[in-house]
Amino acid sequence: MSYVPPEGPGSHKTIHGLEPETEIDLGLGSSSSGASEIATAVGAAGMWSPDALLIEHRSLWGEIWRRFRRDKFAMGGVVIIILLVLVAVFAPWIAPHDPTKQYDEGLTMQGMPVGSSAEFPLGTDTLGRDLLSRLMYGARVSLVVGVLANGFALVLGVIFGLTAGYFRGGVETLLMRMTDVMMAFPIILLAVALVSVLKPSIWILILVIGIVYWTPMTRVIHGEVLSIREKEFVDAARLTGCTNRRILSRHILPHLVAVILVYTSLGLATTILFEATLSYIGLGVQPPTPSWGQMISEGQPYYLSAPHLVIYPGLAIMITVLAFNLVGDGLRDAFDPQQRRR
Repeated sequence: MSYVPPEGPGSHKTIHGLEPETEIDLGLGSSSSGASEIATAVGAAGMWSPDALLIEHRSLWGEIWRRFRRDKFAMGGVVIIILLVLVAVFAPWIAPHDPTKQYDEGLTMQGMPVGSSAEFPLGTDTLGRDLLSRLMYGARVSLVVGVLANGFALVLGVIFGLTAGYFRGGVETLLMRMTDVMMAFPIILLAVALVSVLKPSIWILILVIGIVYWTPMTRVIHGEVLSIREKEFVDAARLTGCTNRRILSRHILPHLVAVILVYTSLGLATTILFEATLSYIGLGVQPPTPSWGQMISEGQPYYLSAPHLVIYPGLAIMITVLAFNLVGDGLRDAFDPQQRRR
């Protein structure tokens, strides 16, 4: 008769040569959904499986996507952005006319712009050019400047914010005081001064907007890094001999993804609006390249006799900025559901 050990609270059984299950702290927090996923992975394999961490990672992003997808306003912003991108990319094929060509039939006998017609669906501008085609090509300018300028500002902000927040000391003092000095200048006046000194062009516009808009991202990243660098997993990485570069890239930067995504979306709206402002005062994209801000400036003297010259470009700017703001708000709520309840 074989002896069967009692099954007490501290006892474990070995079944078919499998090792007893042990509790492993993954540092994933106290998420109930994550715990259930890990428990499933452990129970199915009979032991700890490395795939459990991957399951938890996928579950986290899946939950973020589900929360974002339930936000109807954010999804509406995504649809608008996709349509704008498609219009900008395929403008040479779908635009009804050449945006820079002046048509004789595009002006009345008195030299005034014509209204909507079968040939010109949204009418023409003061030089007889098709307004719809110019709006389509103007979307290319706005999106290119917005994405590249915001990307440049984002790179500068992340680099400076990471460096200042992690290394502290004299490096932090130097970078953050430089940030304070840049934020002390009025952004519009600083941009106007830089563009006036340099020759206005689309690339100069991208450079100038990136230079004046990196400071808000630097402050946000700096504050986040100051909190993250004190966490236990960062101390553990230092104890295991990880270099500063590896700690920044593998342990701190991934925790900034949510902040970066939200501020990138909101920053795109800001840079597009700023590009339209500079083009409106004549310091942005130069004619004959169409730009929404430039189109409003050219049509302003005719706002009573030909209001479509101001209304349509203004609506294009408003809808684009609104779409990016809606997506940014949706991302913020998806990453931090507590924001919705405040």
